[in-house]
Amino acid sequence: MSTSADLDAGTLRDGAVATFRALPYDHPVSRELVERVQQEYVQRYGGPDEAVVDPAEFMPPAGLFVVAEVDGVPAGCGAWRALEPGVAEIKRVYVEPAFRRRGLAQEVVTRLERSAAAAAFATVVLNTGDRQPEALALYAELGYRPVAGYGIYACSQGAVFLGKDLDAGQGTDGAPWAS
Repeated sequence: MSTSADLDAGTLRDGAVATFRALPYDHPVSRELVERVQQEYVQRYGGPDEAVVDPAEFMPPAGLFVVAEVDGVPAGCGAWRALEPGVAEIKRVYVEPAFRRRGLAQEVVTRLERSAAAAAFATVVLNTGDRQPEALALYAELGYRPVAGYGIYACSQGAVFLGKDLDAGQGTDGAPWAS
């Protein structure tokens, strides 16, 4: 039995092709990418994200963890999980430094949005921080707007909470990874 599902492929700004796969949150490739995003948080904020995550929360149909690969190399990731009825939370969006500024993060977030919409979520929310200007610019470009804080960082200095209403037609054929 395979532990992954091929999602699809997309062309990056430089012409490279990225392949997107659904993997369990606790798959070795996923764990390595999550560790790298946590290291990024340590560098920028002095510690890892302390929000509690259960790997089972990211299993379809109530969640999804996506790994992006370029030329067979894990280049980035992202995930969503159900937060409350009708609302999905985006987590762990990350792109390896060698693959940044090529449109990969946008491709990851777009696939997360599509899969959440296909799973009948009307809204996605996320939290990031004021020390991640690249993320803030990406989310602004994708139409995210400020929302009320939630979770353990709801009142934290520097925490930024964003959300976006999803188009019900974003997902196709009910497949969580449809494009």
